Amino acid sequence: MNFLTIGHRGVMGVEPENTLRSFVAAQQAGLDVIELDLHLSKDGHLVVMHDTEVDRTTDGSGPIAEKTLAELRALDAGLGERVPVLEEVLDAVAAPLQAEIKDVAAARALAEVMRRRDLVARVEVSSFHDEAVAEIARLVPGVRTALIGSRYGTDIVERAVAVGAKTVCLNIRRLTLEVVEAAREADLRIIGWVVNTQDHLRLVRALGLDGATTDHPEIKRTGRFTA
Repeated sequence: MNFLTIGHRGVMGVEPENTLRSFVAAQQAGLDVIELDLHLSKDGHLVVMHDTEVDRTTDGSGPIAEKTLAELRALDAGLGERVPVLEEVLDAVAAPLQAEIKDVAAARALAEVMRRRDLVARVEVSSFHDEAVAEIARLVPGVRTALIGSRYGTDIVERAVAVGAKTVCLNIRRLTLEVVEAAREADLRIIGWVVNTQDHLRLVRALGLDGATTDHPEIKRTGRFTA
């Protein structure tokens, strides 16, 4: 499989994260996959934002779960961008997506969109939470799933296998050869995050990973030359 470059929340190193502007820039930069984060609004819409609260990335404050879509739309998400919903991203870019979900409720809402729009081939679903991965797999036959690990050991491999994930997305600052070998023995694909420097990229390539999640589009251009 070719080495994949995955745009982290679009290209958040140069554009406001998780906005249509950022996703379009990621596609224009030629990144192979675009990663985004999903939360449910108070009225049940799948909105694209990383944090549980809007404070860091908008001019508003408070939890996403306590705001309606209309209230979220009124916020500035950076450079005049608005908080998008998933379906707007699907329409704005043609690239494959990696959608991170935070809980079982988001898994159920995403499953409905994936079935309605026939997204099994286009959208891989990721999560830090085993139960969310298991739920989307139960609801969407054939869906590709990834388990994310920030603080982990070889247990991440056992957990991924248990919920049927075919990929592990791993914090490269904690990545060891032991974990890589265990993942390979389990026939798992391995993505490293967040890869923003040439040193990180060299590590990822030296360990033979399948791809890198990055904030910067330059990784796409330099990745192929890094051994």
